[in-house]
Amino acid sequence: MLIVGAAAGFFATRIMRVEADIPTTVAVGMAGALIGGLVLRGLMAVMGMAAGFVGAVLGALFLVWLWQRMKSG
Repeated sequence: MLIVGAAAGFFATRIMRVEADIPTTVAVGMAGALIGGLVLRGLMAVMGMAAGFVGAVLGALFLVWLWQRMKSG
């Protein structure tokens, strides 16, 4: 989960154009992997491992978006 989380966090922070240190990127990615895994469990049954990575990236994107809103607000 650490490797998937790190990759998901990296992609999410790059897509959202957020500068974050490595521990924050990994933490966001891991939390995003948990959220995405819960939300997209049905998709994972159909598509397999690729759906887990997609869910992790989507979850991390959501957390980066929330983080940006909390920082600016």
